[in-house]
Amino acid sequence: MGALANDPILLGVSAIALVLIISALGVPIAVSLTAVAGLGMWLSGGFNYVSVNFETLPFDSIANYSFAVIPMFVLMGAFATEAGIVTDLFTALNRFAERTRGGLYLATTAASAGFAAISGSTVVNAAVFTRMALPEMIEHGYDKRISAGLIAAAGTFAALIPPSLTFVVIGILTGESIGALFIAGIVPGLLTAAAYLVVIPVLVRFRPDWAPAPVGTSTLRERVAGLRTVWPMILLVLIVLGGIYSGLTSPTSAGAVGAAGALIIALALRRISRRQIWQSFKHTAELTSVIFFIVVGGLLFSRFLASSGFVGELISMVTQVGMSGPVFLLAIIVMYFILGMFIDSMSMLVVTLPFVFPIMISFGYNPLWFGVVVTKLMEIAVITPPFGLNLFTVVSASERRISAAEMMVGVLPFVILEIVILAILILLPVLSTWLPSTMY
Repeated sequence: MGALANDPILLGVSAIALVLIISALGVPIAVSLTAVAGLGMWLSGGFNYVSVNFETLPFDSIANYSFAVIPMFVLMGAFATEAGIVTDLFTALNRFAERTRGGLYLATTAASAGFAAISGSTVVNAAVFTRMALPEMIEHGYDKRISAGLIAAAGTFAALIPPSLTFVVIGILTGESIGALFIAGIVPGLLTAAAYLVVIPVLVRFRPDWAPAPVGTSTLRERVAGLRTVWPMILLVLIVLGGIYSGLTSPTSAGAVGAAGALIIALALRRISRRQIWQSFKHTAELTSVIFFIVVGGLLFSRFLASSGFVGELISMVTQVGMSGPVFLLAIIVMYFILGMFIDSMSMLVVTLPFVFPIMISFGYNPLWFGVVVTKLMEIAVITPPFGLNLFTVVSASERRISAAEMMVGVLPFVILEIVILAILILLPVLSTWLPSTMY
């Protein structure tokens, strides 16, 4: 024990390994992080140090005003879903794409990007479109493996396109501006959606068995009329992102305004009942509680890694061995790819970011750009077999229409596409840094 406590590197590596092992055994990641952080603090600082941190840090962190952004954006997405705003968007886009081979693929991609701008959760995004789009795709003769794979992959748009819960957690763990991270994700998020819209028609042209011949039935008048139903979505996006970009509202205030706006729109359209409102609040409370518990565990673990000397020693070690920034970045990418096959993205984020982020910043990399790169890696993680969280979400929400094996085959083309997009974002940092530089 004494040797372990006196060697920060050995202590930190052992703690990270222990968290991963305990989590792999089925213990919730929040419990794993909290327990290991407590043990590590006891070894490196004694019982009093553990007591002080466990008594003060959870309240101090949760009482942070920035945390209010999480339930507000979750609630906004819940109201919009219950009111059918997402269904209207999907229907309207499908009418425009139905004359193109693979039209349902394109409509699902575009609608997922739209819903991502008010949901913030990749899991919610994937679940909603599994229930809404997958049955229609299968009924019209689309390849169910590719259909399910696309829904899982398009669900990840919610990680990059603000309001992103991933960016909120990154901002809290690193101290970076959540608003700036939101704005940094807009161009990469839209680039990702655009890449899907460009690549999908090419794929179905070479693999016509993936999508049936188009059969368009909507008239021009019907398509134009359908666009009138998407105004609630556009209005919510303008309120939230416009307020943050212009500086008129903070991310938390924008979330509150967005949630209130979604409820007012739902009531005005008479599409939401008291039971649905209650369900929205219940869903928000459940998801927020889970996220808060994970983040508190992550902050305790981060405090332990920093106070034990692990982060400082690791930075010195990387500098002394002469490892360059690009080499370390490549090592991080490989690490996330491997971890993403076995643990969920939120767990990876809270375990690794406390020591990965300071090292990358020490190399002089832009923190907003690195936040986008990490988020893109989290996107890939949730669709990487065998563990990818979005894969299991789609399988679960499909009501046995798709098996896990079929799901893993169908998502592979989109994993490859995501890797290409990741390379573009790494090679062109300006895609992530330009828009935040113009913020007020």
